[in-house]
Amino acid sequence: MSTPVGPYSPLVRAGDWLVVSGQVGVAGGQLVGGGTRGQLAQALENLAGLLDGAGATMADVVKTTVFLRHLSDYAAMNEVYVAAFGEHRPARSTVGVAELPLGALVEIEAWAYRSRR
Repeated sequence: MSTPVGPYSPLVRAGDWLVVSGQVGVAGGQLVGGGTRGQLAQALENLAGLLDGAGATMADVVKTTVFLRHLSDYAAMNEVYVAAFGEHRPARSTVGVAELPLGALVEIEAWAYRSRR
């Protein structure tokens, strides 16, 4: 799991909800290689690690937002996304952006529901 690049919490619990701040493909303090595919795979690994630390899994994710530097990477993003989520299909928005932190090509944020009962 990487250190936040700004003054925010990577994950906040709000009742039974877990809100995960945007994750980029950082490992060891640096963006990973492999373009959008490689960075998204790492960002999803970072997301899964944050969820695990809160007692949740990717199956608990109900909504994601993916930010792409290049919307032409949409199909590649979908391939990596499906590999990470399997048959689970959270609601999702994908937004094209001009720039992302650290020069990343992709960022993903998520909401998960995990009852504490």
